[in-house]
Amino acid sequence: MTTRQIRFFSLLRRELYRFWKIKRQTVAAPLLESFLYISVFGAALGSRVGNLHGVDYVVFIVPGLVLMAWAMNAYMNNASSILQQKMERAIDDQLTSPASPLELLMAFSLGGFVRGGMVSMLTLTGSALLVDVPFEHPFVLALSLALSGMFFAQLGVFTGLRAVNWDDITFIQTFLLQPLIFVGGVFYSATLLPAPFDTITKFDPIYYMIGLVRYGTIGFHEIDITLALGGLFLVTAALVALNVRLFTTGWRLRA
Repeated sequence: MTTRQIRFFSLLRRELYRFWKIKRQTVAAPLLESFLYISVFGAALGSRVGNLHGVDYVVFIVPGLVLMAWAMNAYMNNASSILQQKMERAIDDQLTSPASPLELLMAFSLGGFVRGGMVSMLTLTGSALLVDVPFEHPFVLALSLALSGMFFAQLGVFTGLRAVNWDDITFIQTFLLQPLIFVGGVFYSATLLPAPFDTITKFDPIYYMIGLVRYGTIGFHEIDITLALGGLFLVTAALVALNVRLFTTGWRLRA
C-alpha cells in the first residue's frame, strides 16, 4: 500500500470504529425501528389497505423504509462525528496531519455511508425474509441507493461543518429531513392524494429517491426514472464538490 492509501484507510478505520463500538445504538436501534414500522404499519394498515397498485401494502412500504434507514443513519453519523471532533478539538490533529482535504472528506463521508448502508441492507434482507419482496430492477435499485446514501452522507458532512452545537444537527433532522421523508411517500402513493397535496409532494426531492428505490424493487413508478437518476447524480455531485471546496478552504473546520 502507498503512503496515501495508508493515511486514508487509517482515517476511514477511525470513522468505522467510532460507530461500531456503540453498535447497539448506531446499528441495532435503527434496525429495530425499521422493523417496528414494518410490523405496525404492515399489520395494522396492511390488513385494511390490502393491495396498493397491485402490490401488498407491506411490500409497497419496504423500499421507503430502506431508503429512510440509509438516509437518517448516513446523515446523523457524519454530522455528529464532525461536530463532536470540532467541539473536542480532536479534528485539529487531523488538519495538521499529512492527509489531504479530499482524504479527510472521503473518510468522514464513507463512515456514514457504510453505517447507513449496513442498516439499510439489513432492513432489506430482513424484510425479504418476512415478506415476498421482489427485485425487479436490481441495477436501478443499487444505483439509486448508492447515490441517495452518498447524498445524505454529504449532507451530514455539510451540516456538521456549519453546526456550532447539537441543536443545529437535530433541528435539520427533526424539522427538515423527517418531514420530507414522510411526505415523500414512504407509506403511500402520491397518486392517491387529492389536489393540491399530490402536487406539493412532487416538490419534495426525497419523493424521487423513494420512487427510484421502489421502482428497483417492485417495479412500480410514477416518476421519470432516467430523469430522476440524472437529477440525483447531479445534486449529489454538486454537494460533493461543495464539501471538497469547504474542506480545502478549512471553512468552519475548527469550532
